[in-house]
Amino acid sequence: MREWIYGRNPVYEVVRAGRRQIFRLLIAQGVRYKGRLADIIELSKGKDFPVEYVPRTKLDSIQTHHQGVVLEVSSYPYASLPDIFDLAEQRAEAPFILILDTLQDPQNLGTLFRTGEVVGVHGVLLPYRRTATVTPAVVNASSGASEYLLVTQVNLAQAITTIKDMDVWVIGFESSSESQPVENVDLSGPLALIVGAEGEGMRALVRKSCDRVVHLPMRGRIESLNAAVAGSIALYLAWGARGYRS
Repeated sequence: MREWIYGRNPVYEVVRAGRRQIFRLLIAQGVRYKGRLADIIELSKGKDFPVEYVPRTKLDSIQTHHQGVVLEVSSYPYASLPDIFDLAEQRAEAPFILILDTLQDPQNLGTLFRTGEVVGVHGVLLPYRRTATVTPAVVNASSGASEYLLVTQVNLAQAITTIKDMDVWVIGFESSSESQPVENVDLSGPLALIVGAEGEGMRALVRKSCDRVVHLPMRGRIESLNAAVAGSIALYLAWGARGYRS
């Protein structure tokens, strides 16, 4: 299956990461070859795919937010849960996993992918159903960070059981009467963070699987944070607890 990646940063990162088969690169005629576009052209030299300069209308027919460049590639290469644990072992680090329970907004998913990549998570788990997946829109929203992550689709309840059997602590983030302040919980060891769906939070079975359910402290009048914002803060708190290891 083929798809089109669009936007200068996402296209650059897909080419740089080299995880997908690339079929062709299309660049709008007349664009100025500077900045990230110049980087894409330079990076493409010597690669085994054609670079075509086409009328802008050609790109418009593929995706309106193309920024003068699109890339035809194979579908996203999903990983497995063992791959994620293998990566943690290769890095000689305690597992650091992000679990996203039925997030449906591609922008939120992309934002959390970007934050997860920045803080060094070993992988991201998505459920099989009722979730956004790694589409070109998510790649764009992540600014290409998705290309450096191990993302897997699993039965979350079964995967959480496996994760707990590996002595990884499972922490759900959700503001509720049953949650406790995040500062009361140690985030420094083997850890899987769960971020629930926009509005609904975690599903009941997933929530029940958590070792702890915690919330972020808030002092304003807004009742809750956007899922991507809350999840990003949680990831940074965990990274800080792990000593900001690079």
